[in-house]
Amino acid sequence: MMTGKRLVISALVLTLVQIGFLSWIIAGRAAILRNGKEVLLKIEPVDPRDLLRGDYIILGYDISRIPVKMIANIPEGKFSSDDTPIVVRLKKGTDGYWTPTTAWFGKAPGPASAEEADISGHVAASWDLRGEGMTIAPDYGIERFYLPEGEGLAIQGDMRVRPFGIKLALAADGTAQIKALVDGDKTLFEEPLY
Repeated sequence: MMTGKRLVISALVLTLVQIGFLSWIIAGRAAILRNGKEVLLKIEPVDPRDLLRGDYIILGYDISRIPVKMIANIPEGKFSSDDTPIVVRLKKGTDGYWTPTTAWFGKAPGPASAEEADISGHVAASWDLRGEGMTIAPDYGIERFYLPEGEGLAIQGDMRVRPFGIKLALAADGTAQIKALVDGDKTLFEEPLY
């Protein structure tokens, strides 16, 4: 049986552990936003509402569908994907948007050059790797962007008229965080560090 003093000390220790864990998560995200390599991806909207969280946009990118022929390390005779990480190498185009150039299951064989960047994602099992023209759809953790209440439908309508982009911050290991939603040269919404 715990005494009152031990119970209070245990509760304080548990509270400090929880605060420390949450602070570690927030600081890691902030470090990527502050220090990560910035890339701009062209986006396509999919859906503007979440009944519990308000307006958001599900985002599709050029990197949302990777052609199987772009994956450099598929073992011969491999017919379907495993549940595995993927690294996609991006290069900046003349229009300012970054596009995929090659990809690898697992890890990239070497670091990206100064004018390239690597983004890490995850591929679910059972994607067909055999056919000509086949694609896979990695998940990068950047497919959803929340907006202020009431602005999702208007922005989605504008996205169908002109191109929008997402500024990402990429950590050295390829972890991505959404930094901002942009309309041409104008930043519409920027994620706070904390």
